[in-house]
Amino acid sequence: MTLGTGARMQKGAEKYRAMMATRRTVRQFSTDPVPASVIETCIRAAASGPSGANKQPWSFVAISDPDTKRRIRERAEAAERAFYASLAPNQWLDDLKPLGTVWRKSFLEDAPWLIAVFAQLYGIAPDGSRVRHYYVRESVGIAVGFLISALHHAGLDTLTYTPTKTAFLSEVLNRPENERPYMIVVAGRRAADAVIPDIERKPFGEVATFI
Repeated sequence: MTLGTGARMQKGAEKYRAMMATRRTVRQFSTDPVPASVIETCIRAAASGPSGANKQPWSFVAISDPDTKRRIRERAEAAERAFYASLAPNQWLDDLKPLGTVWRKSFLEDAPWLIAVFAQLYGIAPDGSRVRHYYVRESVGIAVGFLISALHHAGLDTLTYTPTKTAFLSEVLNRPENERPYMIVVAGRRAADAVIPDIERKPFGEVATFI
């Protein structure tokens, strides 16, 4: 490796690190529209991620339809209201207070896009038989990471939302039996009055070891 090549690698790595360091989770979104083509391109990036035996065990449902978003919010809030009222451990609620999370999930309607991510527990062959998938949750998790990075690179804000109960997503979005809801990635631009939590990252020495 030449010195020039190493320097270029370092420059590229630092540029990406600096960009991702500006990413913050947003809970108050502007209703301003975002072109579907941007969301499509970001999902294409997500779908390029690695997966066990290259089975690509993921499905993405991009939702901008107001009625569908409303139904998702209604079902999500019904579960969240019960969770926050009596099911959540006190320690959990205390940990959430600095982040400002409550049972109301207005972002599910305000944000221009919801991207529902589903994990395919197994594939379906043309003859209807099951195709085994490997490391499904790990593979889908990596794809979600690619998606968040792509959306941030496109200048959009995101929120990773996992409803207290997720089964309703399969019903509302009419998903096949081999899929299970994994996460909703909320995407759009932050509202003008959005409150961004004042958080700090762990020191690098606590998260990385070189041997």
